[in-house]
Amino acid sequence: MTVTQSEPVTGGTVVEGLPKVVRTRPRPATAAGCATPRAPHPRPAGQDRYTISEVAEHTGLSAHTLRWYERIGLMPHVDRTHTGQRRFTNRDLDWLELVSRLRLTGMPVADMVRYAELVREGESTFPEREELLTRHREDVRQRIADLQSTLDVLDYKIDIYADARRASERF
Repeated sequence: MTVTQSEPVTGGTVVEGLPKVVRTRPRPATAAGCATPRAPHPRPAGQDRYTISEVAEHTGLSAHTLRWYERIGLMPHVDRTHTGQRRFTNRDLDWLELVSRLRLTGMPVADMVRYAELVREGESTFPEREELLTRHREDVRQRIADLQSTLDVLDYKIDIYADARRASERF
């Protein structure tokens, strides 16, 4: 199980959907229990105006996925050039980081889209956003507990085989 602790977000990073006074980011703890800051991903060199290919390379998402996110309402409005090409901003990259983390936790796309809608509606939706995330956090905690239980079974079985191997090596 990974242990995390929260640290304030610095360096101008804004986590969309969280009030500015409550911006925290979990940091993975080392085995010794000391938290180490996560190195930020370098941004593409576009000075806050990135092409879809730059964003795809930066995030690991395909251009098709980025267009789909926009089409289903998961991405906020993405600016376009006079020729219609998408131009993403640092704020878009921050949002995609959050979406990637939500996907990693197994949040259904429909819930992510609902969350995005609530963010766009403004601060009046804080209670509903909190409820959505709290409910999902409980699902994640249950999955972690299930995985921990499975890991315990694997450890038990590995210990049996390791003990048997050591016993056979003695003879």
